[in-house]
Amino acid sequence: MISIVVVTHGEFGAYLIEAAETIVGAQNEALRNVSISPRTSLEKARELVEAAARDCVNPEGVVFLVDMPGGTPMNVVFPVAGGIEKSAVICGVNINMMISAFSYRRSLPFAELTAKIMEDGRKAICDVKALLAARKGGG
Repeated sequence: MISIVVVTHGEFGAYLIEAAETIVGAQNEALRNVSISPRTSLEKARELVEAAARDCVNPEGVVFLVDMPGGTPMNVVFPVAGGIEKSAVICGVNINMMISAFSYRRSLPFAELTAKIMEDGRKAICDVKALLAARKGGG
């Protein structure tokens, strides 16, 4: 099973995990969350991410789900992931991505899982009102 490490500002990742588990079921293994608060030093953040990665590294791979590109979580994760041969760092995590990761990490190979997570994340970003109007022919 492919491991998932969620790294976000504050408790955002913990809440995403909780919500996704409510939908797809508990994820009792190969999952870690690292919450980085404004009070977390950069060194401590690195230590937490390194520990989570050590717990999760396996031959099937590790997917790091991060809240935003360019932020502290990504900047801390990137060097750690660089040392893991089969890893991905996917930014912009949302609940659709989390559900996809949990639902398919046992059945899809690594490259397909990372593509599926990103595809499902993109699908979740939409203006529903505009979509409905377009379906009705209202432009």
